[in-house]
Amino acid sequence: MPAAKSSFLDKILGRMGRMDTHGLQAVVQRLARERSFLETLFNTIEDGILVVDESGRILYSNRGATQLLGLADSAIEGQPLSRYLPQLNWAELSSLDSAGGQRVVRHEFEIAYPRQRFLRLYAAPLDGERSGKSGLALILHDATEARQKTFEAIESERVQALTLLAASVAHEIGNPLNALNLHLQLMERELKKLRRSSGAWDLSAPAAPDRLATEPPHDPAEVEEIGGKLEEFLSVAKGEISRLDYIITQFLQAIRPSPPQIRMASLNDVVLETLRLLRAEFQNRGQTVHEKLVRPFPNAPFDPAQIKQVLVNLAKNAMHAMSKGGVLTVETGVNADEVWVSLSDTGRGIPEEQLNRIFDPFFTTKKKGSGLGLMIVQRIVRAHGGKIKLDSRLGQGTTFRVTLPLRERHPRLLEAHLHD
Repeated sequence: MPAAKSSFLDKILGRMGRMDTHGLQAVVQRLARERSFLETLFNTIEDGILVVDESGRILYSNRGATQLLGLADSAIEGQPLSRYLPQLNWAELSSLDSAGGQRVVRHEFEIAYPRQRFLRLYAAPLDGERSGKSGLALILHDATEARQKTFEAIESERVQALTLLAASVAHEIGNPLNALNLHLQLMERELKKLRRSSGAWDLSAPAAPDRLATEPPHDPAEVEEIGGKLEEFLSVAKGEISRLDYIITQFLQAIRPSPPQIRMASLNDVVLETLRLLRAEFQNRGQTVHEKLVRPFPNAPFDPAQIKQVLVNLAKNAMHAMSKGGVLTVETGVNADEVWVSLSDTGRGIPEEQLNRIFDPFFTTKKKGSGLGLMIVQRIVRAHGGKIKLDSRLGQGTTFRVTLPLRERHPRLLEAHLHD
């Protein structure tokens, strides 16, 4: 970012040594007028403006900043920035100041005082592109209304998704129903053949006196063949019924989401329980599961049953994406504010053109998938205030990383300070 320049200052800097008292007085008056103009301009802006020195202390604040933070104009200057905005990582911002170069950092965070707000922060070094510490200029933008509109747009998308679900489920259910109808007709046809081959006849038809004597004896080979076909048709019918049950279950979970039952639990325990549930299935497919779990691991607030559902969906997706001999790596971790779990497979990866649609309802790359699993995963993670990140490379595999808050969010109150 180029350093800001003042044409007025540029003109007088080289003449300061030659100015008399009258000239210096005129310069001071001009600077005072410019300061008054800038003060009026900055205080008219709705966004908050803060200037902090290299140690993180506030040198200047406009009216917008004090209103956003619920403070008096005189109370904030000279105070450390971390006292009013502990959500900011000053070490990271300070490195931006010392590194130099054309950089602007953007952060988003929530505050609870004087009321719940969602702020967007832009930070840039005061000395422009030069290296070394001289302080930062911070702009605080109240993005609460924009975020609310985003939530409304998400809700509108959810309603549209439910409409799509309702319209699509008929098609999804129609396929197995058609298959069931077809195979039941085939079974009926084979049963008629079996009756004829066994010497049975239609009792509603007029019987000939010598029919029983002239009926050919049943052929064991033909009966065996018909029995084999019936078993095959029954197997297909049972598979289609299971598919119907799966589609209905996923559909109901998508349209009737239950709120998470939050309690303190260990993400490691949920991971281990999920892997115990699926280990035999991985072994049957010749696949290996590697665990990289951080120990000891802190408890975090989440719904263990719902997070288990998330992990089962992601693990099964990885299972189906890999051929025999594939490897699934499950890893957990923790940082200052979050816990996370990642599942990395060695499958075929997801093509770039499909990445944007991977969470859409009824979008699936599996032959017998419902296309609802990842939609449910995303809904559960959002309901927990968490995030889900996807990284996929063709021919190398896919990694899903689920991040959950380490602590429940509580309203933050400012410390009380007594004045003499």
